[in-house]
Amino acid sequence: MTNKKWAVKRITVNLAAQEAEKLDKYCQQTGRPATDVIRELIRGLPIPEDTKDATG
Repeated sequence: MTNKKWAVKRITVNLAAQEAEKLDKYCQQTGRPATDVIRELIRGLPIPEDTKDATG
């Protein structure tokens, strides 16, 4: 059975070696999977006011 909560969109991210190493090190230090770390960073992205509601 799949977890439909997270099965909305799958993406592939290309990282430079240094970026991948930094992510791996952070995940090892915190014990968190990369997916959770990246998801949390995305949630924290600011969204400019003019793009929040396209209907005006």
